[in-house]
Order: sequence, then structure tokens, then C-alpha cells
Amino acid sequence: MTIRYGCFFSYAHGQHAYMREFRNALVDALRCYLEPHLDTEAELFVDSEQLGGGDDLDTKIARAMCESACMIMIYTPKYEAHAYTRREFAAMQMIEAERRAWYPLPSHLIIPVIMTRHPIGLPPQISEPGFYVDFSRYTLATGDLKTNPDYLPDIAKIVQRIVAHYHYLKYSIPPGHDCGRFVLPPAPPEWRPVPPPHFPR
Repeated sequence: MTIRYGCFFSYAHGQHAYMREFRNALVDALRCYLEPHLDTEAELFVDSEQLGGGDDLDTKIARAMCESACMIMIYTPKYEAHAYTRREFAAMQMIEAERRAWYPLPSHLIIPVIMTRHPIGLPPQISEPGFYVDFSRYTLATGDLKTNPDYLPDIAKIVQRIVAHYHYLKYSIPPGHDCGRFVLPPAPPEWRPVPPPHFPR
């Protein structure tokens, strides 16, 4: 196994400017501040940039996750509603369980970034581990995250977490470990009970 990415980027795709611009702004900021810490690895794996139309999606995603030091997930209600993003979340939990035997994890491998909160609160998958970064105040008027002093402390926290995992993993990979054998798990159930349909009177 070789580390190829500082971090795997997990997010639900959006069709409009708000979700697209937030993702791009966060990607740009993290790449900017991660670059000095890495050797020859790419800072991030972002599927929209690195997957082609003819790729075997599951195989490519599974390998990229295995070859990443950790994972950023952009939390929105759309994220937990999509089976595929929940599947990516479960896959990184599997990777974390494996790596727990390799080195003393400084933190969980999944770093949640809150873009939009759910109206009835965050799911336990996000709230219970105890660390997430709240960017829910972001709007299209916010501008460039990498130069915005209101967001730089949170960007720094994320970078520090990624870098810690990167350095631990770099010196702890077992000989002969093959990321080609890692496969995505089945889609897990929804994160919260589905409410019964409600029809207005």
C-alpha cells in the first residue's frame, strides 16, 4: 500500500451554486494549507476531478479511500439521505477499525464539516464522536475561505488532523498490505428513523 492522497473528500453532489461553491472553496483552502506537509502525494481525492466516465466507480472509490490518510465529509441533510454517501462513511469506518491495530489513532479518520444542519439536529454518527467543524454560517457572500479570518482557525484544525494521520500512517503500513483488496460495504440503513407520511388537513 502507498499513500496517494492526504484526504478523501466525501460529499453529496449538488446541482446549484451553493453546494458547488462551498465544496470548491473548501477544496481550494485545504489544498493550499496541506501542500507544505505532504511529500509527493495529492492533497485530496475529489471524485468529480479524478474519475472518468468509463471508470468502475466502486473499485476506484474503494481504492482511493484505502490510499487516503483520512476522510473529509461535507455534512448536509442530502448527505445522509443518499445511500452512496452513507456507504462511503461506512467504508471509512471499516478502514479506521483496521488501522486502529496499526498505530494509536490521534482521532477518528472521518472529519465532519457541517455545511447545512438538519432541522431536527445532527445524526448521532456526526454528533457522538465529539469532533466536527461547523461551517453552516457559510453563504455565497462569504468569499474565499483560504483568506477569510473567520474560517482560518477551523481550516487549521482540519489540516492538523489530516497531517497527524498522514504521518502516523506513513510509518505504520504493514508490509504487503494491498488496497486492491478493499471493497465498499453494502449501503447501510438510513441514519435516523423514517417518519410516517403526514398529510396536511
